[in-house]
Amino acid sequence: MPSLWKRITFSVASVLCIGSLVLLVVALSTERWITGRILCKTGAEIVNASHPELEQFTGDIYYGLFQGGKTKRCGLGRRHSKIYIFPKLVRTLNGGLHMMVILFLLVAIGFATVSLSFCIYNARKVPYQSIKGHKGLYLWNCIAASFGSLGVLCFLAAMKHHNLTERVANYGENLFVLVILSDSLDMSFWLGVASIGTHFAVCGVVAMSRIKLPKPEIKKPEEPTISALDMLY
Repeated sequence: MPSLWKRITFSVASVLCIGSLVLLVVALSTERWITGRILCKTGAEIVNASHPELEQFTGDIYYGLFQGGKTKRCGLGRRHSKIYIFPKLVRTLNGGLHMMVILFLLVAIGFATVSLSFCIYNARKVPYQSIKGHKGLYLWNCIAASFGSLGVLCFLAAMKHHNLTERVANYGENLFVLVILSDSLDMSFWLGVASIGTHFAVCGVVAMSRIKLPKPEIKKPEEPTISALDMLY
């Protein structure tokens, strides 16, 4: 059995790995990677709306890796519609880049699961010095963090350099042209970033497990000494 300190540190590392898995799964499944404001340009031009009146033609949009929604105002009141990335919308986006984001995050989930299993193993068994021990945990967590970082960076590239929000907003719009007033990264994206930081925290906790704590010294009771004078009595 490993020492108490090693059991504590590897148990904490296991909890962090579970946290990373939860963050990645929630990031993949939620719809708040991007939120923004959209302007119905066609409606505003029809009525020749001035600056204060543009608010009547302003809506909002949000979406994730699989679906989202938008609310547009084109002079006919607020109209909400769902956005489904698959199977058709992804063809109008940079489909390869979008699929790479999903693939990288799925691989990160896989290696986070491997890291979790090794943390549990080392919490119950004496850690090996080979790939099953500290070195393996460093390796799996670095790989998981690397793939998570690649997924996040690919999504940023799609957003910044491929007009991702504009393409999503205007998909299926035959009569109106929507202009993106602003878009920003939202909760789901930052959950993916947090999962990357969690893997570095795991590496830090695993490194702490190698610290050898001083063992408390137990003083032996002093044996009574009998002198020659005591024997005379």
